[in-house]
Order: sequence, then C-alpha cells, then structure tokens
Amino acid sequence: QVQLVESGGGLVQAGGSLRLSCAAAGRTFSSYAMGWFRQVPGKEREFVAAIDWSGGNTYYGDSVKGRFTISRVNARNTVYLEMNSLKPEDTAVYYCAARPTAVSTIANQFGSWGQGTQVTVSS
Repeated sequence: QVQLVESGGGLVQAGGSLRLSCAAAGRTFSSYAMGWFRQVPGKEREFVAAIDWSGGNTYYGDSVKGRFTISRVNARNTVYLEMNSLKPEDTAVYYCAARPTAVSTIANQFGSWGQGTQVTVSS
C-alpha cells in the first residue's frame, strides 16, 4: 500500500479557487492510479476526479466537469486537484485515494486513502 497525505484545504468564497495536493509515500507512486473523492456528513463518498498512472487519462464527476482539474507529477510523488469557480455545494472533506491497477471512479475499488482535508465554500 501507499501512504497518502492531503493538504491545501481551507475556507474560500464562492467563485474562488483552491488547489489540493496529495503527497504519496511508500511503494512506486507512478504505478498507481489516483483519485479524489469528497464526502459530507450523512452522505456517501462522491467521486470527484481520477487519473491513470501516466497522467494521460483523466475522469471527472458530472458536478465538477469544466471546473476541476486533476494532475500528477510522478517525480514528486504528488497528485493535485485544481478547483475553480467553487460553489457552496463543493463544501466537503476531500480525500485522496490510490489503487495499484487500472483507474477507477468507484470508491471501494481504492485500497489506500488519506486522512482528508476540509474544503468550505462560503456564499
């Protein structure tokens, strides 16, 4: 497994931007597909974005398409989530996840998770 640590969350006004980072330690980061998910109390974890091991293929949840961008720098063992045009409904705890095979958009197919970082968007 790989250990993951998210950072970059915080409080931002609607329409603003944030960039989340997820630093990985452990086994070879470049062999892992990565994902971002988010969760609010009382709701299931929601798929946000995913990226394959090379960075050549990316996938997004419908609610964030056109506003969020996932990217990775394998040399830095880091995956990023650039979030623009933020809305109050984007408020959630954001989690980074990794899986050692093909990319997925399904939470329970990821075996490694970070501790999460809070993103709060005020109206």
